[in-house]
Amino acid sequence: MASVSEITSASNIQMDYMNLLITQLQNQNPLEPLDNNEMAAQLAQFSQLQQLESMNTSFADVLATTELSYANSLLGKEISFMAPNETGASDLTSGVVEHVYNNIDGEILLGVGTHTLALKDVISVNNGI
Repeated sequence: MASVSEITSASNIQMDYMNLLITQLQNQNPLEPLDNNEMAAQLAQFSQLQQLESMNTSFADVLATTELSYANSLLGKEISFMAPNETGASDLTSGVVEHVYNNIDGEILLGVGTHTLALKDVISVNNGI
């Protein structure tokens, strides 16, 4: 999945459009001017795109906070996950979550004994009840 920084933002697209529009207005045929309604509709679409980008960023922030909160709630609980054994195959393993931290890429990791696993690798949680 591409990050927001890897995708051309709506503001950059809008600035490119505005530069193109100015050039087009400067060089237009006076007998066939540009349609004002079409320009207004295109500018409204750029505005909507900017709002969607802003909402997407906000949702990503909420999701990251929720995931970290969930990971912290696992501290002291027994979880099950798949871990490699001596032969290289994977076995269902369980253990108590001792650490929660973010790696350099911002991914949430759990420390369970000698294992380090991603939050998405948790198969089940035992509350100990």
